[in-house]
Amino acid sequence: MSELVLEILKIASKSVKEAQKDSLKKGIANVYSKNKKIYFQLPDGTITEQIPKYYQYK
Repeated sequence: MSELVLEILKIASKSVKEAQKDSLKKGIANVYSKNKKIYFQLPDGTITEQIPKYYQYK
């Protein structure tokens, strides 16, 4: 990979980590997908497959 591509990936990775940290700080779960399964990282650090109440439809 070129140096430019590596620098862009470095900046993007840092931005994503900051956004994830900011979400947790605001009490918002981070949502991830792996092998067609959805996982939630709760603000307390817990990772679960259960949908948090504030993401559930009524």
